Amino acid sequence: MATASDKSKRPAVFLDRDGTIMRDVDYCGDPKYVSVFESAAPALGRLRGAGYKIIIITNQSGIGRGYFTEKDYRAVELEVEQQIGAGVIDATYWCPERPDSGSIRRKPEPGMILEAARDHQIDLDRSFMIGDKRIDAECGRRAGVRTILVQSGQEQHAGGAADWTVPDLSEATEIILRHGV
Repeated sequence: MATASDKSKRPAVFLDRDGTIMRDVDYCGDPKYVSVFESAAPALGRLRGAGYKIIIITNQSGIGRGYFTEKDYRAVELEVEQQIGAGVIDATYWCPERPDSGSIRRKPEPGMILEAARDHQIDLDRSFMIGDKRIDAECGRRAGVRTILVQSGQEQHAGGAADWTVPDLSEATEIILRHGV
């Protein structure tokens, strides 16, 4: 039986950024290379309208590798938000560490999702993780959310790694609206 505190928590859709909501450009540190998928803004708007918080969860090891700075990253993130529309994304969590860092925040570890859940009072049992790579699905599983892989990124043959595998964010949205909250 749900307690009063459980009822006050909201579901969220956690999304990887590169390859999921925008074209994957290796180590994107320049806003001029941001190209948000055409379906992203309408899909995320529908999810927000259905009561989901929209939270980006992204590894950005280009910072840790010295390919670009945190300031560059923030400029890219601002461009993503401008292309999607103001007020659609509730929060963004990023991990700047290199893959060999052992960070609990770096996907496939669930640290960023768990941090966001605490910060935003998220009900993980009613939440989803959408990404284009196995590490996104693994991150979601480790955090206890349902997982969807989209085939719009670089890792197009990751079937079986997630609860669902679909062509793009529009199809992922349909699954969430059918099976969520």
